[in-house]
Amino acid sequence: MMSKRKEVLTGVKGLDQILGSLLLGDNVVWYDESGNLASAFWLRFVRSSLENKVPVIFISFDRSPKNLFERLGTMGKSPLLTVLDCFTYGKGKGASAFLKFLENAPEKVKSRVVSVETPGDIKAFDEALYSVHEKLHGDVHLVFESLTGMQEVWGGEEQVGSFYSHSCPRLYDLSTVAYWIMEKGAHSQRLRAQINQIAQVALELSIKRGTSSLSVIKAEGRTPDRIQQPHHYQMKGPDIVFSGDKGGAGFRDLGTRIKQLRVKKGLSQVQMAKMVGVTASTISQVENNSIYPSIPGLLKMAEILNVSPGYLFSSDFEKRSQIVFPSGQASAVALANLSEYEGSVKMLTPLDFEGNAEPFMIEIEPEQTVSGHFFTHRGQEMGYVARGALEISFGDEVHKAKSGDLIYLQDQTPTRWYNPGPGAARLFWSKLR
Repeated sequence: MMSKRKEVLTGVKGLDQILGSLLLGDNVVWYDESGNLASAFWLRFVRSSLENKVPVIFISFDRSPKNLFERLGTMGKSPLLTVLDCFTYGKGKGASAFLKFLENAPEKVKSRVVSVETPGDIKAFDEALYSVHEKLHGDVHLVFESLTGMQEVWGGEEQVGSFYSHSCPRLYDLSTVAYWIMEKGAHSQRLRAQINQIAQVALELSIKRGTSSLSVIKAEGRTPDRIQQPHHYQMKGPDIVFSGDKGGAGFRDLGTRIKQLRVKKGLSQVQMAKMVGVTASTISQVENNSIYPSIPGLLKMAEILNVSPGYLFSSDFEKRSQIVFPSGQASAVALANLSEYEGSVKMLTPLDFEGNAEPFMIEIEPEQTVSGHFFTHRGQEMGYVARGALEISFGDEVHKAKSGDLIYLQDQTPTRWYNPGPGAARLFWSKLR
């Protein structure tokens, strides 16, 4: 008798509800009508996988390593992530700019990348992929970005169809979950039909008149709601919310709210679990609304997150009219790339405060370096150097700021912060929504 396949979370609660979750062994094909909709879903799948301690292989044909790591943010530093780089020597043609990035990248980035020197050779690519997989333990999740890029590098649909046909059964037997991304309009109906026949799950993303929608084309062994009918969704902060979700009406459920506050505070699920006195699996299940925490556990979570227990259940975020925020309401925030010996970060308003800006006080000890930026944030940011001096790097470009200077970022992302000393540097920093 065949054992029941293990359920796997997509990282998007609404999609899990529509599909009834993914299953170990699934090959999931994403037909992206506009070419830029699928990234929101694979990002959340990667995040969910890493948070649940599952190794991820990201296969990139269309995206340079620099672009990819900027997109991944702090996820790019996870030892559980491996990037199979088929861009640098593929579409990148071994250009010095791409090679230089890999040469100069921090070790936490460089050690995550395996570059395939002949990505146009399907056999060489195949060997590189399964060589990486063999070194990993337990379940493995993969993201192929993208089948369209493969077709361009390999020279045609025949090669893509052949590779996909022999890889999917193999990945199924290896108990993986694989996301395959392809631009819908770039491929023939014949190839799409071939892929649909083999895939366990096929999804289509489209946008019409400003409304994004997802349609389930196939979900083998499951009976999803409204197959081949559009499920409308929208981006709400860090969440993808489908019409009909509680989140669609402005209600944020308990698990989602706990997760948002935990992420704001910079705690991992493992760290949160140790502080509460439960397992990381329990925190994961609470945040995915699979279980509800015990009353003592809930009270402890509220204490750690510096909010009232009632706030976690309120049907909408309270709009504070508070003008003065005492120092006791500031909350220490952890950064993955800044240890307590190198510096500290405090959010100056409570974690549950919903304003148009998020203010922080950041201190960096002398002769200490922050690799990358403090935050993963899409939007404008500004900072005031209240004490000391700092050097801000953008690749090879270095800017110096001293006490009294203002730093303004519109869409740039620093690659390095450094305090040359002699004393600690203090920076008042604000993320603007």
